[in-house]
Amino acid sequence: MVLYDITNRESLKDLHDWMKVISSVPNSPKTKLLIEAKTDLEDQREVTKEDAQKIFEKYNFSGKIIGTSAKTGKNVEKVFETLGREILTNSLKKCPNCGKLYPLELKFCQYCGQRTM
Repeated sequence: MVLYDITNRESLKDLHDWMKVISSVPNSPKTKLLIEAKTDLEDQREVTKEDAQKIFEKYNFSGKIIGTSAKTGKNVEKVFETLGREILTNSLKKCPNCGKLYPLELKFCQYCGQRTM
């Protein structure tokens, strides 16, 4: 998860640095969510939705930008639910033999025992 403050233009610029750090880490996460913070302060927005969308597309974030507010609790739970779903989606695959989901790193389905690769 990478977060920027909609009321602080610098926080969006800092995302470039954070994305460099993240991508430099071996086996960096496949799941990347872009989170907007302080959406309860929309009248003080300095980061346009268009600029945020450009960043989203440039770094290939998952899903869509999620606007949150710690003050009101808006979408805070949704962020964690989305992250959990994305992690599961990126770490499981469907067995062509039995159709059940199992971890990507296994060469044999843990349910039916058939070779999957």
